Amino acid sequence: MAGISRRSFLSTGIAGGAACFGLDALVAAGLPRVAADEATVAPSAVRFRPEIEPLVRLLEETPREKLIEEVGARIRKGTSYREVLAALFLAGIRNVEPRPNVGFKFHSVLVVHSAHTASLASPDADRWLPIFWALDYFKSAQAQDDRERNWTMPPVDESRLPDATRARAAFVDAMEAWDEEKADVAAAALARTAGLAGTFAPLWRFGMRDFRSIGHKAIYVAGAWRVLQAIGHEHAEPIVRSLAYALLMHGGENPAKSDQAADRAWRKHLEIVKEIPESWRGGKADSGATRELLETLREASDLEAGASVVELLRRGVGPQSVWDAFFAMANELVLRQPAIVPLHAVTTVNALRFAWDTAADDETRRLILLQSAAFLASFRDAAEGRGTLPAKKIDEIEPRALETTEGDALEAIFAEAGKDRDRAVAQALAWLDGGGDPRALIAAARRLVFLKGRDAHDYKFSSAALEDYDHVGPEWRDRCLASSLALLRHAGERDNGLVTRTRAALG
Repeated sequence: MAGISRRSFLSTGIAGGAACFGLDALVAAGLPRVAADEATVAPSAVRFRPEIEPLVRLLEETPREKLIEEVGARIRKGTSYREVLAALFLAGIRNVEPRPNVGFKFHSVLVVHSAHTASLASPDADRWLPIFWALDYFKSAQAQDDRERNWTMPPVDESRLPDATRARAAFVDAMEAWDEEKADVAAAALARTAGLAGTFAPLWRFGMRDFRSIGHKAIYVAGAWRVLQAIGHEHAEPIVRSLAYALLMHGGENPAKSDQAADRAWRKHLEIVKEIPESWRGGKADSGATRELLETLREASDLEAGASVVELLRRGVGPQSVWDAFFAMANELVLRQPAIVPLHAVTTVNALRFAWDTAADDETRRLILLQSAAFLASFRDAAEGRGTLPAKKIDEIEPRALETTEGDALEAIFAEAGKDRDRAVAQALAWLDGGGDPRALIAAARRLVFLKGRDAHDYKFSSAALEDYDHVGPEWRDRCLASSLALLRHAGERDNGLVTRTRAALG
C-alpha cells in the first residue's frame, strides 16, 4: 500500500463525478448539497461510499483553525453524530499512515473509538466534546503525515482480487507470509464477501500475534470493530485494508522467514494452546489462583507467563480468575510507573478482553488468554527498560481516609491527584471501600478528560480503565479503579480551549 501524495489527491478531480454520488440521497441523509468538486476524488486514491465522501472531503480540506466551526455549522443544519463519526474515522484511514509504527500520528485513528465510547457514556451537554476534540486532533496528525511521507491510501487493485471462494484463505496466507500486496487485495475481497464477523475472525488472531507497537495492533482491531458497529458495516472495506496494512508492520527481516523475539510467544502458544482442555470455559472462580498468576506475572518471562495460564486452565481455574490477574497486573504497572508503557498495558488488556468477549472461535479465545499473559510480561520488561519500576503491589495499597469531610469527597480526591498521586489512589480506595459510588467516580474522571484532556492517551486510557470496572471481579475492581488515578487528569490542570470553541460552534 504505497499510497499517493495527499496534495495530489486533493488537487485532482474526476470529471462529472457529482453525477455518481446520488445527491438526492445525500440530502435525504441530512448532508447539504455539494458542488461537483466537493464530491470527487483522484483516481489514485481510495474512494469511500457516496453518502459519506463529501463530509470526509470537508474534514480533509478545511483548515484546522476553521474545522470546529465548520462541522458545528453542518450539525446545526442536520448532519448526524453517526455521519460525523464515520467521516472522522475514514478521513484518518485515508490520510494518516500507520507507519513507521501503529501509534504516534496514527493515534488520530486509534482514538476515535475511545472518543466515541466517552461520548456514549457522557451526559447530553457533553456529548460532542470528545468527538470535536478528535476532529481537531485529526488535523494535527494529517499535517504531520504531510510533513513525513504525505501519504494517502490508494484504491485497491481490482485486477488482483482473489476469487470470493478463496478470499479468507488468501488473506490468511498473505498475513502469515507478511506479504503486504497480497494481503491488501485479499482484505478487500474478504470484506466484500465474508460479512463483518467472518472478516474479523482472522483479524482477532493477527491483532494479537506480536508485541510490536506495544499493543496498538490489538487496540486497532478492537477499536475498528467497535466503530463499525456505530457507523455501519458498509464502510468496512477500507478499514479492513488499513487494518491489514497496520498489522503487517514489522522491522528488519520478514518475520515469516526469521526468528524474532516478538514472534516467539505466538509460535509457542500455537503449540501449547492444544493442551487446554475443552472444558476450560466452565472452570471455577479461584481467588488464590488469581493471586498466584499475579505473582507469576511480576517475575516470569513472556513464554513462562503463557505456560502458567495453560496450567491454571488445566487445573480447572475459571477464565474470569485469569482475567482478574491480567487487569490487576496492568493497573499495578500504572501504580509503579505512571507513564506511557504501563498506560498501554491497560489499554491493550482492555482491547484483548473485548476481543475475547467478541471472537467466536474457541482456539482464538484460548490464544487471547495466553497472549495477554505474554504481553503483560513484555510490558513489565519494557517499563523496566524505561526507568525505575518501584516495588509497589496493587493488593497492598492501604486505604487512606480523607483528612477532611468538608465539601465534595470526589472533588478533594481529584484535587489531591494533582499533588500526590499515591495518596489520591489510597483516598479513592478508602472512599470506594466506605460505600462511595464507583459510577460517580467514573463520571467525574471522564468529565475531567473532556475539560482538560490534551493528548490521545488521555482518551484512550480513561475509556479503557473506566470501562474495565465492569470486567473485573468484585475482589479487584475497586483497587483497579482507584489505581487509575495515577494517570487520569486531575482537577488542578487548566481547561482545554476546545471546549469553549465546541460549545460556541454548536450554538
